[in-house]
Amino acid sequence: MEIIKDDKKIIKAWTFYDWANSVFPLVITSAIFPNYYEYITSHDANKNDIGDMVQFFGFNVHNTTIYSYMYSFALAIVVLIVPFLSGVADYLGNKKRFLQFFCYLGSLSCMSLFFFNREHLEMSFLSFIFATIGFWGSLVYYNSYLPEIASVENQDKVSARGFAMGYLGSSIMLIICLISIMVLKWPAKYSFLMVGVWWIGFAQYTFSKLPNIVGGHVKGEANGVFTKGFKELLQVVKQAVKQERLKKFLYAYFFYNMGVQTVMVMAVLFARKEIIWPDEQTKTTSLIVSILLIQFLGIAGSFIFSWFAGKTSSIRALTIAIIIWIFICVFTYAVAYQPIHFYMVAVMVGFVMGGIQALSRSTYSKMLPETDDHASYFSFYDVMEKLGMILGTLSFGLIAEMTGGMRNSVLSLIGYFIIGFLLLLMVPKEKKPTTG
Repeated sequence: MEIIKDDKKIIKAWTFYDWANSVFPLVITSAIFPNYYEYITSHDANKNDIGDMVQFFGFNVHNTTIYSYMYSFALAIVVLIVPFLSGVADYLGNKKRFLQFFCYLGSLSCMSLFFFNREHLEMSFLSFIFATIGFWGSLVYYNSYLPEIASVENQDKVSARGFAMGYLGSSIMLIICLISIMVLKWPAKYSFLMVGVWWIGFAQYTFSKLPNIVGGHVKGEANGVFTKGFKELLQVVKQAVKQERLKKFLYAYFFYNMGVQTVMVMAVLFARKEIIWPDEQTKTTSLIVSILLIQFLGIAGSFIFSWFAGKTSSIRALTIAIIIWIFICVFTYAVAYQPIHFYMVAVMVGFVMGGIQALSRSTYSKMLPETDDHASYFSFYDVMEKLGMILGTLSFGLIAEMTGGMRNSVLSLIGYFIIGFLLLLMVPKEKKPTTG
């Protein structure tokens, strides 16, 4: 089924999945769950502080280290299975079904975090792992629709609109969760149920409008589908290695996104450990406020960087964003000890985070050759993203474990951004078509 590009109804439905699923990275991996996890693993049933060491498969480990390891493990599973499944989806032409599968896996697993507890930490982390797999797995198929629903000249705007919808929707969900916790006095674990319901509920609008068959060589053929899917992936690999701009951009993206995603995952835990707060209540409230600040500034940042890319180029806009990220990391390492410093960091992060994410997605999309195998191509983007996140969170956790604090881990982020910046400068300029 052929999609008419720039169709307003389809684009609206596509961006609505950002609205639906962005509640997971905000509420679960950034705002409420990290605070919930850190608290229940360092306090007993009587709310007494029992330290930050936990038993995990018989080993004594810092609670924040286990968190980063489990997140990395979930991402490793995504890296292993998604490229192969993307080849199958491209062969069958039914990637919406894969999008739905990972959406349902993630949202239902998110709801099961309601039962997370310190006494059964190994089993409890299964919910977190499957929810993470569901979120990131679905994004591969979701992102692969971008070059099919939007023309090249509109992909920056459409990508920015998607991230803006995500920031807005997730902020509303976070506010609802905060009201339930702080005003209605509901236990924080009820937020995990609400996030899952929001995710699976609003995704239905996307599923109702996006076409089920996009490209593909067959419709409904099942015989030998996994073998044919693997061959489909290999064919795309052979095509991809010939795309010089695509390869070099992915190398740069691997490094600078390693820094971006590590900040997103570890920021709250860093703030809880390294910033000097007057008391526990102020700490929790301030962190939530700063996260909301980041979300709303992210909306503005997405559109500002999209506008700047239109005036210059996507690569130029990305280099500016990376320079800002380097400054943020240097400031955080050297200066950020007091709450006011953390708010300053939050303002800068909010402005640049939405911009670099939206532009990275659309820049990659515009570099793709004419193809029906968009899911397979975006699986490479996803693999580079996840490998960077795995190495980023692992190195962050290891450095923190070895040095006894998380501040030194920020130095690794500076290195990732610098390498990404230098590699981005090496991406060849797009060749303009010659006229006879």
